[in-house]
Amino acid sequence: MESLLGLLRIRVKRGHNLAVRDVRSSDPYVVVKMGKQKLKTRVIRKDVNPEWNEDLTLSISDPNLPIKLIAFMSIFVSLNPKTVYDHDTFSKDDKMGDAEFDIKALVEAMRMDLHGLPSGATVTRVEPSRQNCLAEASSIKWTDRKVSQDLCLRLRNVECGEVELSLHWVDLPATKAL
Repeated sequence: MESLLGLLRIRVKRGHNLAVRDVRSSDPYVVVKMGKQKLKTRVIRKDVNPEWNEDLTLSISDPNLPIKLIAFMSIFVSLNPKTVYDHDTFSKDDKMGDAEFDIKALVEAMRMDLHGLPSGATVTRVEPSRQNCLAEASSIKWTDRKVSQDLCLRLRNVECGEVELSLHWVDLPATKAL
């Protein structure tokens, strides 16, 4: 069994311009999955620009595992780690797109000695590329003695949609040294 490095708190903030899968709107929710862990937000009814503002927490043993996101309608058991769904009680899930991100840069920042930096300092930036689903550059920041990262992910395999997240590393008492 791998040792636990820490916890990753993922604030699922909001979706922008998600695909319409019902007549004029959608009932989306987000599923976060990493390895065997799977978490989900509540369903937001009839909204293609939902605001969840929900915190989901993953236990991190292997920071090299990607976290994936998929958009759907209804509850669907997905093999992909991070998923946005549209909850439809009468039919099977309709796909609303997918995305993927990793936390390697965030974990690298955690391993740095940042205690001399002022609060709010940018530690590093991650630029959008063909290897990630970032809609725009993402900064990893040192704020109030904690490392955090805001992400805006562009959904793939769908006509439109983005999801905003905020990542916060949570040290466990026995893992301070990482």
